[in-house]
Amino acid sequence: MTQPKIRVAVVGYGISAKVFHLPFITTLSGQYELVSILQRRGGEAQEKFPGVKIAREFGELTADPTIDLIVITTPNDTHFPYAKSALESGKHVVLEKPFTNTTEEARQLVNIAAGSGKLLSVYQNRRYVSDFRTIKEILDRKLLGNVHEFEAHYDRFRAEARPNAWREAVLPGSGILYDIGAHIIDQALYFFGMPVSVTADIRMQRPHAKVDDYFVIWLNYAYTKVILHAGMLVREPGPRYMIQGSLGSFIKYGEDPQEARLRAGAPPVGDDWGKEPDDMYGLIHTELNGKIIREKYPSHKGSYADYYNALYESIVNGIPISEKPEHGYNIIRIIELAIQSNLEKRTVACTNLMDVDY
Repeated sequence: MTQPKIRVAVVGYGISAKVFHLPFITTLSGQYELVSILQRRGGEAQEKFPGVKIAREFGELTADPTIDLIVITTPNDTHFPYAKSALESGKHVVLEKPFTNTTEEARQLVNIAAGSGKLLSVYQNRRYVSDFRTIKEILDRKLLGNVHEFEAHYDRFRAEARPNAWREAVLPGSGILYDIGAHIIDQALYFFGMPVSVTADIRMQRPHAKVDDYFVIWLNYAYTKVILHAGMLVREPGPRYMIQGSLGSFIKYGEDPQEARLRAGAPPVGDDWGKEPDDMYGLIHTELNGKIIREKYPSHKGSYADYYNALYESIVNGIPISEKPEHGYNIIRIIELAIQSNLEKRTVACTNLMDVDY
């Protein structure tokens, strides 16, 4: 029996839509049909997708009874009102990270989604990259023993401000903590669950900065310490991940290749999609079956498309979604606790997190 196609509207036509969503919605043509894009001004979307309706107002999408799924990629201050309106109009929703700007908004969306009968998922695409999948296997197999320190870096070098970049303007949800922090906080919660306490140092390092462009967050898990770091003045990056366990270590450099290829315009197809070159494999140094090994550990292939494959199964066949709205809430709660820790210059206890499976 032929399975139905999900009719999709994408809200926004910036980098997020062009790089992280539209290539997969259009490539997975047996599962999805792109029917509308909200671009408030300009004709770029119409030129790229001539057969797709271009909306100018969000209400056009919620009023269209033929749309099944609305994918929201617009600036952070629109996430809550757009997702709320879409759910209340009977649409499934994919919401770009960060989920919302506050835990109060996040809690409302969790409750609205639960009562709507529709699916709400946060787009945590960094669960679908090579290093995350490789680390998950290493941790699941306990190849390092009991992990006592997990350090993740998401650093780059961008000394100058980007013109007209809303993420660098003084707006709710702007700054590197909401932007990059949402990725690596999610990974920490996925791997280790809810921390006991949070300590954070959040700064504006560049002279022109108006919002935070650096952070380091320590998540305390009693035995395990998680260190999350991001900065904009790192010309020569160190390891992306450093994991220390009772049996050994795993060190990983480099970046999953998908984003760079998508930004260059490559379609996400082919057997080599998401595959890292051998020289990017991480180094594992541990004890295995009584023998000390120190060797490259083959990387798993990344695939952002797997998010949309799983989403289809959730909407059409009722398979539970992996990226739950409660996960989005917990990320925002950790961000708020980190901000509190930085302001008060102290470690703060983790409270009011949602108990949810990962």
